[in-house]
Amino acid sequence: MESPKEQILIRITGKDRTGLTASMMDILAKYDAQILDIGQADIHSSLSLGILVRIDEANSGQMMKELLFKATELSVNIGFKPIPDDDYEEWAGRQGKNRFILTVIGRSLSARQIAAAANLITQQGLNIDSIKRLTGRMSIMHPELNVRACVEFSLRGTPKDKAGLQASLLSLSAEMGMDFSFQKDDMYRRMRRLICFDMDSTLIQAECIDELARRHGVYDKVAAITERAMRGEIDFKESFTERVALLKGLDVSVMKDIAEHLPITEGTDRLMSILKTCGYKIAILSGGFTFFGEYLQRRYGIDYVYANELEIGEDGRLTGRYVGEIVDGRRKADLLKLIAQSEKVNLAQTIAVGDGANDLPMLTEAGLGIAFHAKPRVVANARQSINTLGLDGILYFLGFKDSHLGEQGRLL
Repeated sequence: MESPKEQILIRITGKDRTGLTASMMDILAKYDAQILDIGQADIHSSLSLGILVRIDEANSGQMMKELLFKATELSVNIGFKPIPDDDYEEWAGRQGKNRFILTVIGRSLSARQIAAAANLITQQGLNIDSIKRLTGRMSIMHPELNVRACVEFSLRGTPKDKAGLQASLLSLSAEMGMDFSFQKDDMYRRMRRLICFDMDSTLIQAECIDELARRHGVYDKVAAITERAMRGEIDFKESFTERVALLKGLDVSVMKDIAEHLPITEGTDRLMSILKTCGYKIAILSGGFTFFGEYLQRRYGIDYVYANELEIGEDGRLTGRYVGEIVDGRRKADLLKLIAQSEKVNLAQTIAVGDGANDLPMLTEAGLGIAFHAKPRVVANARQSINTLGLDGILYFLGFKDSHLGEQGRLL
C-alpha cells in the first residue's frame, strides 16, 4: 500500500551564496521529494527561494530537520508550511487562467510610477505572478551610463475592462513619463519573426521630402501643401503628387548628400544588430522615398524596402514625377501581410512600428503594433507606444533582457 503524502512549502531567505540551492536540493533528492513548484529571486545578493514539494508523510519530519540544520550552517532563514490537498488543487486550478505581460519602461522608474502600475493591475482584478527587471543595474556614481529602466510584470487572470485598462495606461503614460506594453503571454509573444518600420520620423529623425524641399528652395510651398492635407482639404495621393512636382530639377547628388547625413534615431544601431543576430526579417514600409530606404537597407542589412520611387531624368535630375504605386497607409498594411505570407510568418508574429496616421493600418494589422514618438491620434489608437526611450526600447516589449545583450547590440 502506498504511504500517504503531503505538500510542504519551503521558504528560504538570506544572503545568497554559491551552492546554496544545490545543497538544499540534495537533501530533497535524498528523500525522493517531488517538486510541484519552485521559484527564486536574488535582489542585491539577498536570496528568496520558494519550493513546494510533495513527500511521504513518514519522511517529511526528518527532511525538514536536515534542511533546518543545513540552513543554520549556511546562515539563512528557513520556514515550512503544510499545504492541504484542497488548497493545492484550488491553486493548481488557477494556473489555466489567462496570462499577460505588462512591460513598464522609462528613462528611470520611481516608486510612484511602479505604484501606479501595480494599483492599476489590482483594479483590473489581475494577480502578479512575478516581477523582473529587464534593464541593467544603474550606476549611482555614473547615472549617465544607463539611461533606460524597464520592469516586466507577469500577470494572471482576465482584465475586468480591457479597453478601460488601455485607456488608463495611456493616461498614466502621459502623466508620469513612462511607457507601457500590455500583451497576452502566449507563444506568439515569444516568437516574433518579422518587424516592419516606417522610415521618416521613425528610423530617422527627419522627413525626407522636407529635406529635399529645403535644398531646392521650395520648403514653404511643400509645407503649405502638407498643412492642407492635414486639414483634410486634399487626400494623401493628391498632396504627394503636388509636393513631388515641386522637386522638379533637383540634382540627384543632393539626395546622396542628404542620405549620408541622415539623423539616425537613438537606439536604431543597437536594435538592428540584435534583430539581425536573432534572425528577424526586417522591412521598411515608407511613404518616403526608396533612395533613402535603400541607403538604410545597405547600412543595416534590411530585407525589404517598399517606398515611393522618384523619377530621375537622363540629366541626373528629378523630373517632378514618381514611378509606380504610392505607398500610403492601406498599402503599408497590405505589404505587411504580403511579406508575412511570403516569409511564412503568422500575422500574430509580426511587429509594426511607426509615428504617423498613415501607419495606423499596419499597426492594427500587426501582432504587435507600436506607436513610436507618435502624434497624439496615433498613440491614442495604438495598443503600445514608446515616447520615453529610443527605438531599442522595442527590445523590452519583446522580452529581451540587458544582461543577455552587449551594449553595442551583440549577444553575449
